[in-house]
Amino acid sequence: MGQTFSKLLFHIIFSTKERMPYLGPLREDLFPYMGGIIRGIRGKAININGANDHVHILTFLPTNVSVAEAVRTIKANSSKWVHETRRERRAFGWQAGYSAFSVSESNLEHVSKYIDGQEEHHRKRSFQEELMALLKKHNLPYDERYVWR
Repeated sequence: MGQTFSKLLFHIIFSTKERMPYLGPLREDLFPYMGGIIRGIRGKAININGANDHVHILTFLPTNVSVAEAVRTIKANSSKWVHETRRERRAFGWQAGYSAFSVSESNLEHVSKYIDGQEEHHRKRSFQEELMALLKKHNLPYDERYVWR
């Protein structure tokens, strides 16, 4: 084959440090900024949304950028932006870990709608409950003693 063809779509989730509810007043500016970070690594942000303590990103990533590298870049640059533009948020930070799930093209719309509904969703279910359900749904092994550290 003379060319490389790929379409790598991921649902990435990570939380604020200690799941502090910092994102509420930041979301309107922060989420588009995160989309710009993703464009900067030649990815495409399909949808970014979240609750006060975590973010969901639905994104295409290029073949030369690993999920770990993308998350590291998004976290570092968005955290720096918050510290530079929102002095009152000096304590802001992201939790060390993240979750990432591959998404098929046929499931793109469903996952995007799920991300759109975060505010409504979290009126009924905590982030912890949501993440545990996603880990189980995707058959990811975990030890709950270490998930929240």
